[in-house]
Amino acid sequence: MFRPPVAFRSPGRQGYAVQFSPYLPQRLAVATSQHFGIAGKGSLFVIDVLPAGAVLLNSYEWNEGLFDLAWSECNKNIIVCGSGDGTVQIWDITQAKGPVKAFKEHTKEVYSVHWSQTRDQNFVVTGSWDKTAKLWDPNHHHSLATFTGHQHIVYSAIWSPYVPGCFASASGDHTLRLWDIKSPGAARMIIPATNCEIVTCDWCKYDQNLLLAGSVDSKICGFDLRNPKVPVFQLGGHTRALRRIKCSPHKKTVLASCSYDFTVRTWDFALQTTPLETIEHHTEFVCGLDFNLHIPGQLADCGWDDRTVVFTPKSLLENPVPGPS
Repeated sequence: MFRPPVAFRSPGRQGYAVQFSPYLPQRLAVATSQHFGIAGKGSLFVIDVLPAGAVLLNSYEWNEGLFDLAWSECNKNIIVCGSGDGTVQIWDITQAKGPVKAFKEHTKEVYSVHWSQTRDQNFVVTGSWDKTAKLWDPNHHHSLATFTGHQHIVYSAIWSPYVPGCFASASGDHTLRLWDIKSPGAARMIIPATNCEIVTCDWCKYDQNLLLAGSVDSKICGFDLRNPKVPVFQLGGHTRALRRIKCSPHKKTVLASCSYDFTVRTWDFALQTTPLETIEHHTEFVCGLDFNLHIPGQLADCGWDDRTVVFTPKSLLENPVPGPS
């Protein structure tokens, strides 16, 4: 069903990450930074998208820019964020102020946070500009493990939706790496994916062996972990570096991406290697992107133009509205 786009403005706060709640279809959170993340504070916004428009439920301030966020998979009111001062914060949206916990072990910016999605595990993995990933249990006061080996910034660290204790990381050292939390001393697998920095990765939600990577050369590649020497597909269409890719939770071969070229693009790697659709409703870098788990085809994005937009691309409509003949 087509739903008109809804925009939320955060004046003076540039969007870095957005994620829908896994519990409530109308709720999302946005991590933002002041002065484009170079200096100043960060803000976390919690928003409900209602028929009348976007309603701000609460906002929270941190003394450094916020670069990523993830909702808890165990508690509908808990969000984890990563910030420019190397801190990982746990926020309770039922509380009026401040995080309920803050961890400071990374020595540089925390650029990626992700909550485990497999049953019986309640872990957070973080990726940092200090070239490491860290494992956290929000109920403990210190990280449980540190994963070293990358030779450059860890831009993204994402849990497998299928294999407990397994996550992938993407780095500026041109590699994807797979890790097992039971053996943090060395990566299970190293994939020399491209000849340039890899800034984002995501798992296919319908195939535990398919891992996707987006890089600064504007390409998206898919790798079969059973034979990762060459990509099983490559998608092209963006004109600048990728910022984030997200695989659809509703259709195996569909994904979306956002880029420093100010666009969001949708794809179906089973049909074609070029975009299904290009969405141009931002006037600056688009940094955050997410699918709504509850509403097929609905996306949210956020960018450096201080705008968060919730929308359904025509290419993802289950029953597209016919255009003029």
